Amino acid sequence: MSKIIDFKSASRTIAKSGSKSKTGSEKKSRPKAQPDNVIDFFTRKPLSDHLENKLIRITPELDGLEMLYSNSENQDKLFSVKVLAWGLRSSGEVIGLVPWLHELIPCDEINDVLSGQWQGYYDAGVDEIFYTAPLHKIVELETAADYYEYQCESDREIIQEIPDTIGTHAVLSADKFKTLTLKEVVSWRLRQDGSVSAMLIDENKMISTPVLPGDDCLFASEDCDDFHYFFQHHIANKIKAQDPDALAAIAMLSEN
Repeated sequence: MSKIIDFKSASRTIAKSGSKSKTGSEKKSRPKAQPDNVIDFFTRKPLSDHLENKLIRITPELDGLEMLYSNSENQDKLFSVKVLAWGLRSSGEVIGLVPWLHELIPCDEINDVLSGQWQGYYDAGVDEIFYTAPLHKIVELETAADYYEYQCESDREIIQEIPDTIGTHAVLSADKFKTLTLKEVVSWRLRQDGSVSAMLIDENKMISTPVLPGDDCLFASEDCDDFHYFFQHHIANKIKAQDPDALAAIAMLSEN
C-alpha cells in the first residue's frame, strides 16, 4: 500500500493529544436499546446494530491522516492507507472511512485476517498512532449534524455529497479481468439510509469540465455491473503503467 511501518517502532508512539477527550458517543450518549430479536436479512445482525451504526454525516479528511492495518502474512509490520473521510454514526460515534475492496467501510469494521485488520490511525507529520477520531473532526461533525436537519421522504434520498480527495479509482471489467477500465471517483454521496455511493463519470452524458460533485453525468459505482474494486491513486497509476506487482495483485483478486 502507500506505506509500510515497522510495528516495533510504531508501537512506541503515543496517542495524539485530544484522543482521550470525550468522543461524540460520550457527548451525545443515548439510552441503550434493549436487545431485540429482529435480524437484518442481509447482515444477519440485530436491526438495532444497524440503526446505531448508521452514518448520518460525513466530512472529508484534509490533513493526510492514515488508517493502519495488519495482515497475517506480515505480522511484524503495519500498513497504511489514506483516510478518505470521517463519519458520524447515529449513536454519536465518529469513525474513519476508507475505500476498501468494493465499498467505503468504517475503519473499525475492517477485521479480516487475510485482507487486513484495523490497528488504529496514523499521523505521519508527527509520527504518532492514535485510536479515536480527532477532536476537531468530532466537533465539526456534531455541529454540522445539529445545523442540518433533513426531512427525507425516501431512504435513498441524497443528504450529502463530498469530493474524493485521495485519488480513489474504481476498477471496471466486463470480461473477468482480461481487460480493465480505471475510472476516477469524483465524489461520494451519503443517503438517508446511511449508505455511501462512489460517483463515477459517464462520458456519454458529460457536457462540461471539470466534472464537479453533483453533476448530472455522475452515476453510482454499485449501479454498474462491471464494477469490482476500489484502488487509491498510487496503485491505480501502477496498474496504468503495467507494473508487474500491481498486475499480479489484480490477477489474485480476479480469482476470488
